[in-house]
Amino acid sequence: MVALALLGTSMIRTSAVLALCGVVMSVAPAGRGENSPPPSVQPTFYHDLTRADGGISVASAGRTENGPPPAVQPTFYQDLARADAMVDARAAQSMISGYRRNNRLEPLAVDPELMRIASEQARAMAARNTMDRDMVRSFQERMREAGIDGSVAIDVGAGYHTLADAFSGWRDSPLHRANMLNRNMTRMGIAAAYTPISKYKVFWALILAGPPGRRG
Repeated sequence: MVALALLGTSMIRTSAVLALCGVVMSVAPAGRGENSPPPSVQPTFYHDLTRADGGISVASAGRTENGPPPAVQPTFYQDLARADAMVDARAAQSMISGYRRNNRLEPLAVDPELMRIASEQARAMAARNTMDRDMVRSFQERMREAGIDGSVAIDVGAGYHTLADAFSGWRDSPLHRANMLNRNMTRMGIAAAYTPISKYKVFWALILAGPPGRRG
């Protein structure tokens, strides 16, 4: 997975490893001598179920009559490596704003125009299988044409299948983190685009901007 900040720095994340633990069980001999202790009870998974009185008790994995409904997966953990996937902008705004609050900064607001530009950026990168902030044309030129002439920044990335992973990648990269924690920023737009032809599958764009007319 790769992330690219405004200055063009890349980052590769490491993968996680899952280990499997083994279990050992000791079984006592089945015979009994005159002075020997009573035989141990045979574990139920060794019982012969071909007898008429044999049976298995199976617990249902579904919802019980009085049990709670199954938990809904938060949108920031949903896999976006599919054609109909869309980023939950409100979840992204909550996540990034919470990170800013933890650093004593003001939250961000989702901006429709920045959302449009971010979507254009992500789709262009996915179509060309390349990360470049100037993919469509100069990023600064696009900002000026949209009437955004204050503080602006862009974070792009690829290979992250969930919003949580993309946020973690940006947070752990100094340049991306500096953009998210820029005190001049008040607005944001975010988008992801899926492409089956790329090994990265999902391309990301996060655009940040300050109040209109304010220069950083």
